[in-house]
Amino acid sequence: MDIRRVVLIHPGREGPIWGRASGTPYTLMRLASLVPEEIPVEIWDENLAPVDQRLRQLGPHDLVGITSKTLAIESAERFSRIAHECGVQTVVVGGAHATLAPEDVAQWADVVVTGEAYRTWPEVIQDFIDDDLKPHYHDSEWCDLAGVAPITDRVIEMVDENHRYWTPMLEITRGCPRNCSFCTAIRVSGNKMRLRPVEEIVDEIERRRIKRFFLTDDNFGLAFRTHPEYVEDVFRALAKLSLHGWTTQAEILISEHPDLLALAREANLDKVFLGFETVNPANRRELSGKGEGSVSQYLKVIKKIHGYDIGVVGLFVVGFDHDTPQTVTDTWEFARSSGLDSMSMTILTPYPGTPFRQQLIEENRLMDKQWRYYDTAHLTFHPKNMTVQQLQESYDWFCRRAYSPLNIARRGVRVLTRHSPSRIPRKLFGSFSTDYGYRKTFEWRHVEGSRLLDAWGSG
Repeated sequence: MDIRRVVLIHPGREGPIWGRASGTPYTLMRLASLVPEEIPVEIWDENLAPVDQRLRQLGPHDLVGITSKTLAIESAERFSRIAHECGVQTVVVGGAHATLAPEDVAQWADVVVTGEAYRTWPEVIQDFIDDDLKPHYHDSEWCDLAGVAPITDRVIEMVDENHRYWTPMLEITRGCPRNCSFCTAIRVSGNKMRLRPVEEIVDEIERRRIKRFFLTDDNFGLAFRTHPEYVEDVFRALAKLSLHGWTTQAEILISEHPDLLALAREANLDKVFLGFETVNPANRRELSGKGEGSVSQYLKVIKKIHGYDIGVVGLFVVGFDHDTPQTVTDTWEFARSSGLDSMSMTILTPYPGTPFRQQLIEENRLMDKQWRYYDTAHLTFHPKNMTVQQLQESYDWFCRRAYSPLNIARRGVRVLTRHSPSRIPRKLFGSFSTDYGYRKTFEWRHVEGSRLLDAWGSG
């Protein structure tokens, strides 16, 4: 079949913030770069503008691809329905949810792509042209990241991320050997940490002309222990670039590597998102060695990292089987007195394919909730040691305090006072943006029923 164009769609939720979307559709940028140059390709990001009406411009010679997390998969289904109504013959769906629950997506998608699509996406395009499409494409291998889907200049120009997005995304490593019972990383990206060549990272940053970025890596901090020489090479390379700052997810073990933290500071690492997860030591079993649940240890970690002029955002989860309302109170007392630059409290969420979800099914504790509620701000299961109402009220209680304008301002000012006057302009955006983003996530907790559906678009 002749192919007119490839349209890649990113379902969104927040919409633009002051004229820009929050984060770049990094996966689609790389998939768009795999489309042959002779075939037109477009990326439609719902966080920039509504997609529904644009879908009505499509026809049978357009190949539509959608990548989606679990919380946005119902929007992806709506896009597929509209596209089919307009004559589109092939809607391809991949991403985390398709990989975790392919049977769910197969009910309405023409083609389901599971695993990493860097090998299979070019096959899908060619099979579309040859009228030989298969219903399911699966990449069964975790590919070496060297030379994988470099972002092309065509895509960089099309996305125009420095004018249309607040936070560019970047990947340095992929995969995580941890096997936390509630986490999807090992099931989506594999249990082996894979590394991008340093020269490819530098080349991408320079060609994209980005000054700040957020790492999409599953657990970059773990590389401090598993691949310290590689991390050193990355930091030394980034230190040569004129970056304003960058952020990454990590874990508390990075505090055990002072030499790397010193290099990270030189490389303009602005802050780390640390998965403390819980202050309740009874929850250790679910964390696969990631957290120790020791408040005294957490305080030492924060102090050490701050000593290298690197900010710390504390990540906490509520809803483990040993949690009670007191756990949330204890978490707040720790968070507010620990000097954290920002904090995130999320509700434990039973994503498809995880041991935690299977446990809930076996114990008949899983709620019948639509996928849009799987956003870590809504409760989708029955807790063990508190009622549904108690958990929801405890979560709200924490977030109202953490994200009140006064407390956001206090943390932002405290962060800025740690820096010299010459560095404050660079730090100003980062000092408040993280808290603002978490506040927006919390606000979705109170968009219920039909209002939540309307917020996503009615089709």
